[in-house]
Formats: sequence, C-alpha cells, structure tokens
Amino acid sequence: MGAPAVAFVDHYGILGVDAKATNNAIHQAYSALAAKYHPNNKESGDKEKYEAVTTAYETLSDPAARKAYDSVKSGGVEDIPVNFDPDEFLAGMGQDTGRRMCLLSMLYDRRKQSPRTPGIPIRLIETLTTFSGLELTFCTWYLKQKGLVTSDDKSNLVITVEGMDYLEANRPDAASIRPFLKPKEEAKPRPATTHQAFPVKALKPAVGATLSRALANLGASRAS
Repeated sequence: MGAPAVAFVDHYGILGVDAKATNNAIHQAYSALAAKYHPNNKESGDKEKYEAVTTAYETLSDPAARKAYDSVKSGGVEDIPVNFDPDEFLAGMGQDTGRRMCLLSMLYDRRKQSPRTPGIPIRLIETLTTFSGLELTFCTWYLKQKGLVTSDDKSNLVITVEGMDYLEANRPDAASIRPFLKPKEEAKPRPATTHQAFPVKALKPAVGATLSRALANLGASRAS
C-alpha cells in the first residue's frame, strides 16, 4: 500500500491574508492570531490552531520557503530544482549542527539574563548571525521538533528546559559556533519596531561576549 495522501495546507488562509501579502502584513496577522490561540490564553487558547498559525508564519515569513510553497500551491512542483551534491550535503550537515548549537547558546543566555523577556525575534537572530533565511528555518524546525525551543505569542524563539538540559549535556566549544555569528561591527540590530518584544539595547554587550559568557555558565553549572 502506498503512503496516504497528505492534504495541502493553505497557510495564507490560516493567517487570513492574501497570497500577495507583504511580510509586514503576514507578521501582523500572525501576531494577532498567535496571541488569540496561544495555550496560555484562557479565553480562546487552542494548541492546534496556535501550532497551525506558527507553521504558516514560519513558512511565509521566509522568502525561500515562501517561494517553494507558492510553487507547490500553484501546481509547479516540477519547477523546483533538485540538485544533490553529496560532498556539499555532508559538509553542510556539520554546519547544521553548529548553527543549532549557536542558536541554543544564544537562547540559553537570553533566558538566564532576561527571564521576564526570554525570547529573541527571528528578525533579530538573522541580524546577529550568518544564517540565511532557509538555514534558520531548517534549524528552527529541527529544534522545535526535538522540543528544544518553542515560540512565544510574539513569534520570538525561546529555549525550553529540555533545550537547556541538552546544551549542558552536549556543551559546545566557542570555536565551533563563533563562525556563525557576525562580527561585532556587522551585528548591529535594526531599529526597534512596534512588534519587537524587547528593546534592542537589551542584547548588549556584543554577541561574542554574550556567547562566551553563556559557555562559561554552562561549564560552571556542570562542575557544580
């Protein structure tokens, strides 16, 4: 027997936006729906709907993922190129691990330094790291599937208890993840917007120093 057919999910319909909606419109729609359906909302919380709008947002907010989705939506699956290079693929696997550990370290440190606002916006992560939109989407998908990170009602990424335990048990070295961080002079956050969950200045000092502190804290916690 063949695998059961998977129903196509209309991400635009879930967010209630037009297929030509701007990134800002998509972000606004998600923010409103995520707040409405977040499980912590006692009046209208709905875990399944929250997960659906979050998946829709993650797909449509990333240019590459949105382009691929639009191609499938319009029936143009055959137009998506399939270029497989084994050397490039195997080399990329190591980089994927480094990206995941880098992101977990940033989120761990953010959780410890700012417990009341532990999330980091995806847009800010793109500014601070060398991740492409597609790489960040893939990294985030993996970490969420493993239960190591989650999204709050503002679509900010937040590390979970499982994520902290995983990072402590698999403590990376700074040299393995520093290549995925932009140099200090390049990692200047964009001006704050009305959708930003915390002020940009909250991420100072520089990312490199923050990362080093996070790794030092992990070492101390394991030694105790």
